[in-house]
Amino acid sequence: MGYVLGLDLGTSSLKGLLINNYGEVVYTSSKHYPLIHPQPGFSEQDPKVWVEACQEVLAELTSEVSDFTEQLEGISFSGQMHSLVLLDEDYNVLRNAILWNDVRNSVECADINDNYGKEILHITKNIAREGFTLPKILWVQKHEPEIWAQARHILLPKDYLRFVLTGKLHMDYSDAAGTLLMDIDRKVWSEEVLARYEIKPELLPELIPADGYVGDLTAEIQAEFGFGQVKVFAGGADNACAAVGSGILDEQTAMASIGTSGVFLSYEKSSAADYKGLLHLFNHAANRNSYYSMGVTLAAGHSLDWFKNTFLPDLDFDEALAGAADIQPGANGLLFSPYIVGERTPYSDSKIRGSFIGIDTSHTVNHFARAVLEGITFSLKDSQYLMEEVADKTFKRIVSVGGGAKNQTWLQIQADIFDSEIVTLAADQGPGLGAAMLAAVGLGWYEDMAACTKDFVQYNEAVQPNRENVAVYETTYAAYREVYPATKEISHKLDAIRASRA
Repeated sequence: MGYVLGLDLGTSSLKGLLINNYGEVVYTSSKHYPLIHPQPGFSEQDPKVWVEACQEVLAELTSEVSDFTEQLEGISFSGQMHSLVLLDEDYNVLRNAILWNDVRNSVECADINDNYGKEILHITKNIAREGFTLPKILWVQKHEPEIWAQARHILLPKDYLRFVLTGKLHMDYSDAAGTLLMDIDRKVWSEEVLARYEIKPELLPELIPADGYVGDLTAEIQAEFGFGQVKVFAGGADNACAAVGSGILDEQTAMASIGTSGVFLSYEKSSAADYKGLLHLFNHAANRNSYYSMGVTLAAGHSLDWFKNTFLPDLDFDEALAGAADIQPGANGLLFSPYIVGERTPYSDSKIRGSFIGIDTSHTVNHFARAVLEGITFSLKDSQYLMEEVADKTFKRIVSVGGGAKNQTWLQIQADIFDSEIVTLAADQGPGLGAAMLAAVGLGWYEDMAACTKDFVQYNEAVQPNRENVAVYETTYAAYREVYPATKEISHKLDAIRASRA
């Protein structure tokens, strides 16, 4: 019996997923760590908490799985994207990591897009946003020149953790694509971008495929836990690994992921689709020459959390949503736009705000609950719409993961709004499963990711769209698409009023 371990380094916790060579989950362990918010808009983390969490995960697995240290053959990683880790020449961390959800660098983003936007879109297939790594680097250059002067290595979170475990410095293509520093077609660090922003090439690690072998665990780690030889593989960005773990390996299958934010993601055979930066386009972790497009709803599950906590604080989620099943599609003319913290796709507008439109005296709390579920799904459909319009895609199956996969009413809403078969995962293990699969393929357990998927990824019974509901949602979605242009100016004026009174 051999094992692979997927380590998913998230924003708030590190999860370890131990899987055997039959694709069965043997054990999971999760260790939480804090965020640091020194100022409004700042979001940081001390990288040592990732290392400590990893040590705790390994210790728990050693304690709870009798043959763990003896049978573990490979480790790979999934990691939060974009977050900046800087090391000095002795590999010491120079400052807290600046995380993906840190928005201090709006000025730097504007400078990139205003003065180098066409060029960077051509090279990286993305426009600069606050989450990406390059604007964070520019912020450090400007505001912490003494830190930048000492920097000798630029890493992302999972790459730092892997360095601690192996002593080797690498970055995989899928994570590097989110830095705005890599030519995603050539899969090399972009000489043009580096020169433009005075970043020395030697600061960046060697690029490698997500299933690429980087080395073995260090002798110190082996001795501490009693491991034999354990091979370590590069791993990938969290969304790329989630796509692997959901079986997103063809252009007719997409993934709708609803956590705090929401993601609609699909496989791309090439980078040819010209989304003009409205969607993200990154290198896939599934194989070395594929990509994925992705749209983001900033407040997906967050909108539902806000609704429940504000209007139904004494109920759990199942109770709060129970009545939504009794409401007809379209919520009797009530629309919700989930722009409560701004929006990413397709508008990239930090000042837009959410709204309920169409309220009348017939509406009950159940209508509002139904409208929230529909509005979140409409926002994700905006990404589906772009993929269908620009790349002429047709989705036969959508894999629903996260919070949206846990409620039967919401699954039917997704099937009807997306007009597609919806499936859920038998084991919804997220990016950690994808990381473990990368180790399995890297070890040679499987010829390729498609073969691995047959064992590791299983689906529950599909939910089919209801044709009558689909017709209702087609007209309702058309009305939803008018909400943003109708409320943009109002939202921006209200933002200015708030700012003037702050």
